[in-house]
Amino acid sequence: MKITEIRIHLMGEDRLKAFASVTFDDSFVVRNMKVVEGTKGVFLCMPSRKLPDGTHKDMVHPINQEFREYLETNVLKAYEEELKNNPSGISKQAGNSAMQENTSLQNGGNIVE
Repeated sequence: MKITEIRIHLMGEDRLKAFASVTFDDSFVVRNMKVVEGTKGVFLCMPSRKLPDGTHKDMVHPINQEFREYLETNVLKAYEEELKNNPSGISKQAGNSAMQENTSLQNGGNIVE
């Protein structure tokens, strides 16, 4: 599976730094991944939903460590690139969709089997 596009929406908040949408093989997109500031730096969180007991459950997640590293490395690289283009850390909002204003990185990626 190859990452073919990454879109970053900067948030500029204290811990929540950005949302990411990742397209795989020009065929499947996962939205609402989060770039979060932790005690050891930024990391990638999968989209999740809050359960009635107050806990959160990931809606999607990598099955193996190799793919997790591939995904996180590429999303964090796109995040750093977007941050260079917009040092304030907040995406410009125009029209109905702020995601349209963000840089989308076309990434050749590696095939992970």
